Amino acid sequence: MKKTPQNLTGYNFGHPWYYVLGGEILSPKQIRAEVSAGNYQGYMAEEINAVDNKSEPHRSEALRAFKVKFTKDLAEDISRYRQIACAIRRDRAENPIFIEPDSCADNHTDISLKYAHIYNDFAHLFYIEDLLAQQGDLFG
Repeated sequence: MKKTPQNLTGYNFGHPWYYVLGGEILSPKQIRAEVSAGNYQGYMAEEINAVDNKSEPHRSEALRAFKVKFTKDLAEDISRYRQIACAIRRDRAENPIFIEPDSCADNHTDISLKYAHIYNDFAHLFYIEDLLAQQGDLFG
């Protein structure tokens, strides 16, 4: 697995200007490693916690339903992320002389949003896996 690249742009991976300024496009594996290294549980942590507080078997059923949803979302997000990444790489190859623009292009905004979606998808899936590994309350 490739190590997460050093960020010399001054922006984080979820910001469009990171890509405008030539920041390396992370692979999905690198994004997964970033999520795994932190404690972020995703933007839906509250909803997932509410499901986790249910008694069994409703808890596990609902957590598995969330897992299916986020797995599907992740696959769709990665597919689109790769399309955008290819477009950015192609643009960089066709225009190797870097002239700092005054604004970012749509593909830079698109990839920054997809990065955030993938980051959240992985965070949700890791959190759900942790919860599914624990025994829920049988009698609520």
